[in-house]
Amino acid sequence: MARSRLIIISCLLLLSISQASGQDQSCPFNINFSAGDLSAWSAQTGLVGGGTLKYPAPNTGASVIPEHNLSTTGIQVITSPGTDKYGGFSTIPTINGYAYNYSIKLGSDATSWDLRSVQRNPGGFVRSVTYVVNVPAGPSSVPYTMTYAYALILENGTHNSDQQPVFTATVTGPNGIITCASPSYYLPTFNNANSGGSQTPTGATLDSATAIANGFSLSPTLFLSHTGQNNNSGTWLQDVWTKPWTEVTFDLSAYRGQQVTLTFEASNCTPGAHFAYAYIALRNDCGGLKISGYRDACSNTRTVYSIPALANSTYTWTVPPGWTIVSGTGTNIITVIPGTSGGVITARGVNDCADLRDAITVTASPPTVAGSLSGDNTVCAGINSTGLLLSGERGNILKWVSSTDGINWSDIGNTTHQYTARDLGTTTRYRAVVQNGSGCSIDTSNAAIVTVNPRSGGGVLSPDDFYVCTVQTQYGLITLDGSIGQVQNWQYSYDNTNWNNFSPANTGTQYDANAISQTTYYRTIVKSGVCPADTSTIAKAQFVNVPFPAATVTPPTASICYGTSTPVNVTITSGTDYSWNNTGTLTGIGNGVVSSLPYAFTATAAPLQSTDYVLTVTNAGCPNALRDTFRVSVTQPIIVFAGNDTSIVAAQPLQLNAIVNDPLADQYTWTPPVGLNYTDIADPVAGLSAMAGRTITYTVKASTAEGCFGQDDIKVTVFTTLPDIFVPSAFTPNSDKLNDILRPISVGISQFNYFRIYNRWGQLVFSSNDPRKGWDGTINGQIQSTATYVYVAQGIDYTGKVITKKGSVTLIR
Repeated sequence: MARSRLIIISCLLLLSISQASGQDQSCPFNINFSAGDLSAWSAQTGLVGGGTLKYPAPNTGASVIPEHNLSTTGIQVITSPGTDKYGGFSTIPTINGYAYNYSIKLGSDATSWDLRSVQRNPGGFVRSVTYVVNVPAGPSSVPYTMTYAYALILENGTHNSDQQPVFTATVTGPNGIITCASPSYYLPTFNNANSGGSQTPTGATLDSATAIANGFSLSPTLFLSHTGQNNNSGTWLQDVWTKPWTEVTFDLSAYRGQQVTLTFEASNCTPGAHFAYAYIALRNDCGGLKISGYRDACSNTRTVYSIPALANSTYTWTVPPGWTIVSGTGTNIITVIPGTSGGVITARGVNDCADLRDAITVTASPPTVAGSLSGDNTVCAGINSTGLLLSGERGNILKWVSSTDGINWSDIGNTTHQYTARDLGTTTRYRAVVQNGSGCSIDTSNAAIVTVNPRSGGGVLSPDDFYVCTVQTQYGLITLDGSIGQVQNWQYSYDNTNWNNFSPANTGTQYDANAISQTTYYRTIVKSGVCPADTSTIAKAQFVNVPFPAATVTPPTASICYGTSTPVNVTITSGTDYSWNNTGTLTGIGNGVVSSLPYAFTATAAPLQSTDYVLTVTNAGCPNALRDTFRVSVTQPIIVFAGNDTSIVAAQPLQLNAIVNDPLADQYTWTPPVGLNYTDIADPVAGLSAMAGRTITYTVKASTAEGCFGQDDIKVTVFTTLPDIFVPSAFTPNSDKLNDILRPISVGISQFNYFRIYNRWGQLVFSSNDPRKGWDGTINGQIQSTATYVYVAQGIDYTGKVITKKGSVTLIR
C-alpha cells in the first residue's frame, strides 16, 4: 500500500513538472544579482522617521550605495565571498550543496552617533532594496516561487521588542502585503524597558531563550558602542547576535499575470544608536520547491536534505524504503540514514498561501574505503624512481598528495592506481585520496614513504701533508671533516696508487699515524645509506728517520699561594735544543742547549696569577717539536677584615665577625683566645669583663686547605664606665695630624643614631650617623676660625637604653 502511495505521489509530481514545462518559469532579470550590480532593483536609504534618499531602478552599474548622509557603505552587491567579522560565516552562501554565487549586504554597523548629530536620537539608519516582479501568466496550479537566503547581524538595543533593530522581507501584491510571505526578524525582549520620558526606553531584558530557539547566537566579537548620553569615547561591549544563512521560499502562482513587489529592509533601532545589517542571496530558479542534498547518498551515513522554509508552514517528507529519518521530521530540514538501495525522496510545504512539493531520485553507495598504498622504498638523492600502487579501495581516486614533513601536503594530479615518484631530493610521503560517490566522505589511504638518503660525501682529511719522525708521540692525528654518510673504513697506500683496507676496519673519523716507518698515504671510504660510496681527500704522512724529541716534566701541575714559587723538574732524553714561554716568572731554565743526554734541570716558577708554561724541545733533523705544558694555579691574595677598632664597656659582650674575600679560605684561627667562646669560626663572641680598663688586640687568620692565608687585627678598648658617648672639649684642625678631626667616642653603644654640631647662631654645621666620621672644622669647604660650638650625640646601648649627650667644644686655630 505504501508503495502504491509513493507511485501516486511521484506521478502527481511528474504531472506538475509536465504542466510547468509549458509555462514561462524563468526568473526575473538579475533577481539574484548575477549582473554584479543593482540592475532592475530600486534602493532607498534614510533615517527612521526622517528623510530618505531614493535610487530608482534600473541602477545599472551601481553596486555600492552609501548610508544616509555618510560615506560608509550601506548597500553593497557581493560577487566574491568573504567572512563576516561578527558571524564568522561566508558572505555568499552554499546551502546543502546549492551555491548562490552572489549576495547583497544591506546595512552596516554604523549608528546615528556616526552622524555627530547634536540631537541624541536623530533616528536609526534604514536601507532597503525593492524588485517589481512581473509574474508570468499561466494557471495558478503551476508554482512560481521565489527563494532567498538571509543571514543577520543585530545589536541588542535593550529596547522593547517593537523598537529593536530589525530585518524584514515584504511581499506586496495588488491587494496589499502578502503576510504569509512577509516575515520580520529581531531580538525579542520581555518588553520591560525603563520609562524613558521623552527618550526611547532602554534596559529591557533580552529573551535569550527565544532568540536562541530562533537561530540566533551571541557573537564573541566586541564592538564599540556609543549608546547613552555623553558617551563620545564609546564602550566596548559584547552584545551582537548573529543568525547564519537560512533559506525561505514563497509561491507567487496566485498572482500570475500580475505585478508583485519584493522588498528587503534592514533598520537600526528607532532612536538609532544600535545597528542592524543583513546579507540576502536569491536563487535564479523560480520553478517551484527544490530539495537540496546528495542525489548519491552514502549508506549508513547521516545525510541532510532540506527545502527552503515557508512562513508558518507544515512540512511532510517521505524517503525510500530502508532509509530512516533520524531528526527534523515536520521541519524543512531532515537528517536521514540512507539504506543500501535508492528510491525517491519527496517533500511538501504548506501554509496559508502556498502548497509546494518536490521529489528527487536518489541512489545509495557503500561508504568510501581508501585502500592500501604500497611501495615503501629507500633511494639515493638525485636520479631515482619508485613505483607506488593503491589497491583495495572503494570509490573514485580523486587525486594523490605528497608531503616532505607529514604536515603540509601538496596535490598530485593523478587519478590512477599507480604513481611513479622520480628524482626525489628529500624523504617524501604519498597518499591517495578516494571518495565513493558525492554523498560519501572523502578518505585518504595510508602513507607510503620513499626515504631519500643524501648522496655520499667523502669529506676532507686534515692535515693533508705532514711529517712523522721516529717514535713520534704528537701531531700524527688525522681527522675527517665535512663527510656525508658513515665511514666504512680507512685505507692506506705507500705509492698513492695501490690501496689497502684497514684490518680490522676503522669506522671512526680519526686515525693516529705516529707509528709509521715509511711515507704513507691515507683516505676514507664513506657511504650514505643506499647511495654509492665516496672517498675523502688524501692525507700524506711523510716519514723522517730521525728520533722525535722526548722529555718529561714533573709534576705536570702545581698549586701555589700568591707570592710563593714552585719547582719544576725537566728531563730531556732526546733532543738538541729547548725553550720556554712566559720566562718572566721562570728562573733556573738554563741556556736552551742540550749538552748531553739525558739532560736534567730544575726550574722555579713564581707567577702572580695562574700560568701555563710550555716547554718546547727540538731535535736537529726532525721537523716536529715536542711541546709539554706545566700549569701553575695561583691562589690570589687572601684579604681578611677583622673589623674596625672598637670600644666597649666591661660587661658588654662583643660580637666579632671576620670577612674574607675568598670563600675557600674557610679555616679560621683567632689569637689570643682570651674571652672568646670559639677560636676556629668566623664570628666568635668575646666576653671581656676581666679586661676592664685595658686594651686587647685580636688577630684572625683565614686559611685555605692548601695553606694559603690572610690575617687582620682588631683592637678592643674595655672601659670601666657605663655605656656612654664621649666628645672632646676642644680640637685643633691645623693639619698636624694631631686632634685635627672632632669625633665622638661611643662606649657600649650598639646603634649610633647621630652626631650634630651647631654654631652660636643655631645653624647646623655638621651631621653624621657614623661615629668614625668627624668634623674637620670647615663649613662648605671654608676654614672656620677659633670659636665655641654646641654638639648633640645620640645612640642606643647594648641593653637597649637611649643615650643622649649634649655639650660644647672649642675649635682652636
